This record gives sequence, structure tokens and C-alpha cells, in this order.
Amino acid sequence: MHYILLFSLLLSCSGPIVIKGDQTVPTVDHSSWNELLQKHVDTEGNVDYQGFVTDKEALANYLERLAKNPIANNADKNERLAYYINLYNAGTVQLILDNYPLKSIKDIFRPWGKDIIPIGNDSYSLGDIEHKILRKMDEPRIHFAINCASYSCPKLLNKAYTADKMDAQLEQAAIDFINDPKRNTIEADTVVLSEIFNWFKRDFTKNGSLLEYIDHYANTTIDKNAKLSYRNYDWSLNEAK
Repeated sequence: MHYILLFSLLLSCSGPIVIKGDQTVPTVDHSSWNELLQKHVDTEGNVDYQGFVTDKEALANYLERLAKNPIANNADKNERLAYYINLYNAGTVQLILDNYPLKSIKDIFRPWGKDIIPIGNDSYSLGDIEHKILRKMDEPRIHFAINCASYSCPKLLNKAYTADKMDAQLEQAAIDFINDPKRNTIEADTVVLSEIFNWFKRDFTKNGSLLEYIDHYANTTIDKNAKLSYRNYDWSLNEAK
């Protein structure tokens, strides 16, 4: 796991990506992505990849629309969050479909390092989208919204993220992930967290300690001196059984 943390830290030290192109591009409609999610993802975030294969063309068309309509750098923050969160999640699903069947995203060579996401006239990796764009937007809850196609990841929401519902969607994603006993175990004096909180600790601790951040969302009140540890990450494909 150390190489993952090192990779993320190196990327986070880089400057944000500036997307070139028309700054007057209208908001992209995410309804087709929403329809695909409703059709192939259950409420627990499990994905019917076999079913998704039948709609691979519709997914490709959605990603093509995003590529041809890059979000303006001066667009509303929630519009940009919706664009890049949906782009990351849809791009991850496409990556899985391009290599399906497989048992884990880590069976793919450099899944987060290859430039497979076109935006305008350029191409970016999933790592670029996460570390150089989304993490630069000063919104730690993005870690609960983007999905890496694995069981230990936050669940893939079966609805598209939209600008008008962004804060509510991110808040619910944080509540759901932090209180999910499959990802985190939270008791008053003992807290076992997802490795996500270890890898990206500094994103969650800009305004306080990590336990304070967790306590804000947890159903259980956490003692300030609670014992903290992290659980092993399950990279198995988040496929519906």
C-alpha cells in the first residue's frame, strides 16, 4: 500500500491542471449517465458489469460529450464538481469494461496512470482527475463520491452527481461511507477506519484532527482519546453477485 500513498502524495504536490478550451461552454447534461447508473448499479453500489457491457456504446457517447464540452475553469464550483466526479466514475466503469472480465482493477496495468480520459484536445489519467483537479478544489468529501471499482471504496452512487444537489449528495455520501460497518468500525473508544483516511489524511485535517472530522458524521460519539487504526483494503471488483 505504501506505493499508493507515495503516488498520491507526489501527485498532490503538483499544481492543478488547467483545462484549455472555450470558457463559455454550456453545462453538460448528466442525465444519460444517471440512466445508466439506475439501470446497472444497485443501492449498495454493486455494479452489474455484464449488463453494463450491453450499454457500452451509451457510456462511450456520454464520455464523448464530456470530452467535447470541457467545463469552464471559471464555472460554478458545484458544476465543476459534478463534471469531474461523474467523469471519474464513468471513466472508471469504462476502464473496467475495456478489460472485463477481471477480479480487480489492480489486474490492469497502471489503471490510474494511463491517459485514457479525453478532455478537449488533451487526455488525462484517472489519477490526474483525482489528484490534480478534484483534490485541488478544497472539498474532502470528493473522496466519498469517486469510486475505484473495489469493495472497500465508497459505493458508486446509482445516481449522477448534479450541481443543484451537490452539497446534499456529498454530505450523504460522507454519512453513508463513514457509518458503513463494511468500511469503518466506530466505537466511542476504538475507531478502525478505511485506509482512505490514512492515504489522504491531510485532506480531512485542515480544520481539526481526523477523529474530529469523523465524529462530525459518525452515529457514535467518539472520545477524543479513542484508539485509531486502519483496516486492510479490499480491492476485489465491486461486482453485483
